[in-house]
Amino acid sequence: MKTKLHLLILSFAILLLSGSCNKQGKNTPPEDKMTEKKIDALLRQMTLEEKVGQMNQYSGWVDTTGPNFGDKNIFEEIKKGWVGSVLNITGTENVRMIQHMAVDCTRLHIPLIFGLDVIHGYRTIFPVPLAEACSWDLEAIEQGARIAATEASSAGINWTFAPMVDIARDPRWGRIMEGAGEDPYLGSLVAAARVKGFQGNDLSADNTIVACAKHYAAYGAAEGGRDYNTVDISERTLRDVYLRPFKAAAEAGCGTFMNSFNEIGGIPSTGNSHLLRDILKCEWNFRGFVVSDWGSVGEMINHGVAANKADAAALAATAGCDMDMESRCYREELVNLVRQGKVDMKYIDDAVRRILRIKFQLGLFDDPYRYCNPEREKNLILHPDHLKAAKEMAIKSMVLLRNEGNILPLKKSGQTIALIGPLAASKDDMIGGWSALGQGNDAVSLYEGLTAKLGNASRIVYARGCGIAEENRTGFQEAINAVRKADVILLAMGESRHMSGEASSRACIDLPGVQEDLIKEIIKLGKPTVLVLFNGRPLVIPWIAEHVPAILEAWFPGIRGGEAIADILFGDAVPSGKLVTTFPHSIGQIPLYYNHKNTGRPYSPDSYYTSRYLDETNDPLFPFGYGLSYTTFAYSGLQLSDSVMTGNKPLTVTVTVTNTGNYDAEEVVQLYVRDMVGSVTRPVKELKGFKKVPIKKGESVKVSFTLTEADLRFYDINMNFVSEPGEFRVYAGGNSRDVLEGSFWLK
Repeated sequence: MKTKLHLLILSFAILLLSGSCNKQGKNTPPEDKMTEKKIDALLRQMTLEEKVGQMNQYSGWVDTTGPNFGDKNIFEEIKKGWVGSVLNITGTENVRMIQHMAVDCTRLHIPLIFGLDVIHGYRTIFPVPLAEACSWDLEAIEQGARIAATEASSAGINWTFAPMVDIARDPRWGRIMEGAGEDPYLGSLVAAARVKGFQGNDLSADNTIVACAKHYAAYGAAEGGRDYNTVDISERTLRDVYLRPFKAAAEAGCGTFMNSFNEIGGIPSTGNSHLLRDILKCEWNFRGFVVSDWGSVGEMINHGVAANKADAAALAATAGCDMDMESRCYREELVNLVRQGKVDMKYIDDAVRRILRIKFQLGLFDDPYRYCNPEREKNLILHPDHLKAAKEMAIKSMVLLRNEGNILPLKKSGQTIALIGPLAASKDDMIGGWSALGQGNDAVSLYEGLTAKLGNASRIVYARGCGIAEENRTGFQEAINAVRKADVILLAMGESRHMSGEASSRACIDLPGVQEDLIKEIIKLGKPTVLVLFNGRPLVIPWIAEHVPAILEAWFPGIRGGEAIADILFGDAVPSGKLVTTFPHSIGQIPLYYNHKNTGRPYSPDSYYTSRYLDETNDPLFPFGYGLSYTTFAYSGLQLSDSVMTGNKPLTVTVTVTNTGNYDAEEVVQLYVRDMVGSVTRPVKELKGFKKVPIKKGESVKVSFTLTEADLRFYDINMNFVSEPGEFRVYAGGNSRDVLEGSFWLK
């Protein structure tokens, strides 16, 4: 009885909140009015069971992304019109077979949407998204999503569960790999680029797929960096930081959103009407639909806000979750809930309208088999142009962390090179996690990339040395023997591809196993040593960063990773990547991010009672925005067009960047701002602009940025999104730490 009363109270509160704003049907673009009329006509014909069926999504047989909910006759339910979408069914023949059941065997012939986690490629696998973001190249990121959409759509897929746009400030969280790092400004731009890449300019084209912004919302703030865990943040932090990339995705036209697994302030996101109705559908006027994450509707029982599947279905549907992925709560409970008056029919109609709208936009009602051309699938999968783009993206994504003595680039000839490490010959680990239909056999390992690059010009001596996460040291001696014969040592160390991603949080994010022990033994021999890191998150490597002369952060570089690394190591490409996530000195510093707030007692070396650690620095090992090149860049002459900015008068910030080294290269020039006094506390720095600029050796370029009043807005003490008059500092440099400084006033 208590549970039923609790549900009624929650439902009543949701009705009050959602009833205050109903934009559905308003602001409809003129070109869509005909589609809305078609949807109206179809809704009038649909039974309640058929409507609820559109809100139901089942998984096929490719792979699962969560617990299996038992046997189900998916084919019979499709033929009855009880399924609106399926995921994990790929290939034109399979898709055509299943689509036939929905279109030709049902009363109303409503086609299915076919979804898949196409995160960083379909079969041609690009670097993991965290790595791609380190390119700071929005056009290349958009192109990568475009290629992924081209291949996926050729195989029958028309919906991807990407981009993941969660801001992540805790590298213990495995899913940091899937996003764009810690900064909401950069994250917003990357989110929009990926949406545009997946969806193109016309969703009805046969080479575009619907994007899905996930995980809505604040999943990256999970306590302890533990996946699926609780989030408890203020509304201001939610809006200033975590919602910004989602809003950017919505403004870019993203067709769907996915609920996150976490709760915020005691309310699971799948049943959070404030997130789904008040903000997304009302405030942002989002006209697409929301899908749950795998089983997240039913998981509200585990959260403790629903006693059973019926409670969970009522909460989710009323809050604004339009489609249930694999929990079966909607399929089993929603019809009865509507008939019993526990869920208002208007919520069902709203959800179904949104789902049908996307199906019309995809052109599925005009041609449900438009994605089922086997010849196109054959021609486009692993197309040479796609492979070339994947290699170029890998080169742009890698970050040179250290290069003492200019060990890199290496000579191509006349050397014996010892290649050591558990990831040196691995092909499967190159493609990283969430790699859709990617296959390790398609990938180029580091060993293969080096041998192809060098031929007979230099000799490569390979020894595995140890496993990735094993404690076995029996291979150490073979590795040491190889090192003794070599002129230069290449170490290939890091995580396996399965050590980051969903359900892959790590409490200790140092090099796993005995890899660091092996590095220490090799360093004792005093040979020139280069470490190539493979990982999906920042790692804690303070000893390595101090003692290994050269470190190249390769991440999981994708299908042509070995070739890309070889190009960088031997100088055929110059590294230009910059970190989008901070590397800590130690695990105890986490969360550590550049755009933090000051305290009332910021760190001072002259005071004991100050915000600090007794046993660790406050500083990062490598800061946000950091990345070396084979050349060097000098910043000078920071100038502002005026000392005062008014509301209608932009400010121009100009800095001179000089290539003072011996290589033509690209530099990511970064602009940061600090609001010195606000009605609420403000971050010590905020990224407000960047440009990736090619600069020839010995040349100088002037790089200009435009700042407007809108760039200075935030949620003030009354939760209004405004700018406030006062003093601002502006910083320009090659990373968030090493900057030139100026100031201006906003009046």
